[in-house]
Amino acid sequence: MTGVRLLVGTRKGAFVLEAGPDRRRWRVRGPLFGGEVFCVHASPHDPDRLYAAVWSPWSEVVLQRSSDGGRIWEVFNNAFGYEGPTTAHQGFSGDPTPWQFKRVWRLASTPPAWGPEVVFAGVEDAALFRLSEEDGWSEMQGLRCHPTHERWMPGAGGLCLHTVLFDPTRPGRVYAAISAAGVFRSDDGGHTWKAANKGLSAKYLPEEQPEAGYCVHKVAMHPERPHVLFMQKHYGVYRSDDAGESWRAIDAGLPSNFGFPVVVHAHEPDTVYVVPITSDEQHYPPAGALRVWRSRDGGETWAPLTRGLPDRRCYVNVLRDALATDQLDPCGVYLGTTGGQLFASADAGESWRAIASYLPPVLSVEAVTLP
Repeated sequence: MTGVRLLVGTRKGAFVLEAGPDRRRWRVRGPLFGGEVFCVHASPHDPDRLYAAVWSPWSEVVLQRSSDGGRIWEVFNNAFGYEGPTTAHQGFSGDPTPWQFKRVWRLASTPPAWGPEVVFAGVEDAALFRLSEEDGWSEMQGLRCHPTHERWMPGAGGLCLHTVLFDPTRPGRVYAAISAAGVFRSDDGGHTWKAANKGLSAKYLPEEQPEAGYCVHKVAMHPERPHVLFMQKHYGVYRSDDAGESWRAIDAGLPSNFGFPVVVHAHEPDTVYVVPITSDEQHYPPAGALRVWRSRDGGETWAPLTRGLPDRRCYVNVLRDALATDQLDPCGVYLGTTGGQLFASADAGESWRAIASYLPPVLSVEAVTLP
């Protein structure tokens, strides 16, 4: 392994950071692009092939692509001769409601085990598109036509499809998570979908356990055990052991069960990380002390990771895509804040140090292990 590349999306452009396998000295490039960069994504087929979703209130969403690790970029939309989804009503058969394309929240590539790469885009208003050189943008219409669609509602960040996960052992199995709607699973590559929210609860919903309507903040899986899922919800950390068929709460022992990100250790499927936030009204760490909490037994018990993180008067937030892990050993963990700090741990979270400060508010972090 030659090192790690961090892809960082912020309110004012993207940044690329690179370090050797010891992860001690980091080289920073950026800011790249103008506007907000909700995500920068690396292809699992080629770590030098990158995609970025750039948005501003004064222009259309632009997808950028790089083939050299982020040094040279080209507009990805125009590769298809089409600028992407229109802002008008799509009008397909069975379309439940008028719909507006606002921005891309998540880009995700199908794993190598599925064959040639296809890029999926989760967008706001919540919908899922696939992008390919042959077909351009095409919507997976079955998701937005799901019978629960009338229960979907915007969260504080909008009605966004923010998580797309692929089961590397079962080609065709895709998970999508929407705020505020819940988790949905497809077993046929995204054509048909089922709600996967049994066991969740939410005090803001009129029914005790409806099929959909949940404000899911993030879902994570380990590729070696893809039937096990971990979720950070609006008040609640959950685990599913049956591919989303059912969920159970695992937040006992945390200082707060409200938060945004959740990630899994690269080599230990039972090791999970979350970042608790005080409440839905107070988006800062409990007692003003930034802590990453780790469970090594799949959520049965939790312990705070504190060394090197601010322990007083810290009032930043960590957003849903701003926590990431790399594939090195020991596993690296990375955390970006709304205050523009980027923290890194080269020892699975035991100790932390700031590798960048005074960035714009961090929206997303993705770690790419370089061969």
